[in-house]
Amino acid sequence: MDTKQRALEKHYQWQGKIEVISRAPVTNREELSLCYTPGVAEPCLVIAGQPDKGYELTRRSNLVAVITDGTAVLGLGDIGPEAAMPVMEGKCALFKAFAGVDAFPICIDSNDPKAIIDTIALISKSFGGINLEDISAPRCFEIERELKKRCDIPVFHDDQHGTAIVTAAALINAVKVVGKKFGELNIVINGAGAAGISVAKLLLEMDFGSIVMCDTRGIIYEGADWLNPSKQEIAKVTNRHKKQGKLADALKGADVFIGVSKPGVVTPEMVFSMARGAIVFSMANPTPEIMPDLARQAGAAVVGTGRSDFPNQINNVLAFPGIFKGALAVRARDITEGMKIAAAQAIASIIDDAELNAERILPDPFDPRVAERVGRSVAEEAITSGIARIKEMPEDLK
Repeated sequence: MDTKQRALEKHYQWQGKIEVISRAPVTNREELSLCYTPGVAEPCLVIAGQPDKGYELTRRSNLVAVITDGTAVLGLGDIGPEAAMPVMEGKCALFKAFAGVDAFPICIDSNDPKAIIDTIALISKSFGGINLEDISAPRCFEIERELKKRCDIPVFHDDQHGTAIVTAAALINAVKVVGKKFGELNIVINGAGAAGISVAKLLLEMDFGSIVMCDTRGIIYEGADWLNPSKQEIAKVTNRHKKQGKLADALKGADVFIGVSKPGVVTPEMVFSMARGAIVFSMANPTPEIMPDLARQAGAAVVGTGRSDFPNQINNVLAFPGIFKGALAVRARDITEGMKIAAAQAIASIIDDAELNAERILPDPFDPRVAERVGRSVAEEAITSGIARIKEMPEDLK
């Protein structure tokens, strides 16, 4: 039985991957009075007078909303909110399993960015953080941007920033393997949607080097007449030599290829044309831009994909559980660029020089150090930058 069929049978068996379990016992009249009426009035009154006490008197301090509109689901595309629910439940299960963070799935039946923004903003007081998931570009940029203005809790679009953080972590270690210099890399990113643009912005923020971006029309350059607003914006800070042409033209002499696009768009000849010691992260799922064996045969020194059945899986689960663990622990108001960089550096640091090699640039997702170290680094940065409500590191993260 293949994985797809086994997964389907398990989902019929599970009938949902999460459930609500009471932390308060309700087995007698006294417990009922403490948990609910009349006793519950007292914490309500405290919160009414001091809203931040809600973090101490409710589960809000450890609760994330995982929210989608079902328009860009796991390589399946726009399948709608009902069909997105298994993915959102799965994401919630990962939050709990990897970081002990409670999460609840919410699927919004609207494609209108304003309706989505309003809905999330209006329910945000129930949660300590918002994880946006599987919302199509370019709408996702507007939705996240406006929610950051309206909400006083972290809002994080994992398809953008989780992908960027883990890609940056992988690149930190891949550059060490091939012996090249940070700040001097020539990087090509294929795919200028939510993930690709966010990857580009973070790599520029971290000063890895120069970036050329491509989409289905070819190399993106400032002034190209097919660019949407988000691509116009990224064109202003990439492709400083104003290259034009196709992906094959961009890859000639490049040090790094990062694919967040479509299967099979990179040929062995393209990889062969790259600089010596090339790094290839072909992350299209389930079929990458080029299969790892072909990339290696064509001369790639380090190869990563989004798949678990090849070395160097660039997997968002290395980032988002720990990021929210740290942000929630210090009641951060936002997730900043500095916190993202801290997360990437923390992930990369788990692989020490003794174990670092071409097939070992990222830690295993099940390594218990990952969420702890990412959480601690994110919390430290939040405190240092003044974005945290709690000004001292919590004991469980020290």
